[in-house]
Amino acid sequence: MKEVLAKAESKMNKTIQRLEGDYAAIRAGRANPAVLDKVTVDYYGAPTPINQLAAVSVTEARVLTIQPWDGSVCRAIERAIQTSDIGINPQSDGKTIRLIFPPLTEEKRKEIVKEVSKMAEEAKVALRSIRRDAIEKLKAMKKDGELTEDDLKQAEKKAQDITDKSTKIVDERSQAKQKEVLTI
Repeated sequence: MKEVLAKAESKMNKTIQRLEGDYAAIRAGRANPAVLDKVTVDYYGAPTPINQLAAVSVTEARVLTIQPWDGSVCRAIERAIQTSDIGINPQSDGKTIRLIFPPLTEEKRKEIVKEVSKMAEEAKVALRSIRRDAIEKLKAMKKDGELTEDDLKQAEKKAQDITDKSTKIVDERSQAKQKEVLTI
């Protein structure tokens, strides 16, 4: 019983971590190195993340600076950024690449808030699915005689408590990200 609940809680925590990672990659008008996490560069035939090829830093509130360790990869990094869905054109001097984040329009901010809400709802659906799987396992254990009726009720309540706690965290993260996006 305890291992079923522990496994469910672990899966819920991973769902929350994935949501936080997705939120970090959303651009909110400020320079954030996480927007480059999903961009890979073809480096000697292998897709390689930018942060493994260059130093990425925030030099100003809206400027991200990328300094490749190998100067020959500068053009490849530029192309990878241009073909990605970041929506920012890189500016390069041959040694350093700069990404200047334009201020977001009100319409774009509202679009991003909708996307943030959608991601939160998807995370909640995943949490409920994890709870359902855990409860099904617990019911199977009762059927096999491993749990009593009282143990099952208690375990179902604990599963619901874990789900409620995780859902609350998702809501808090979503509200914080929406507030960040709407702040000018």
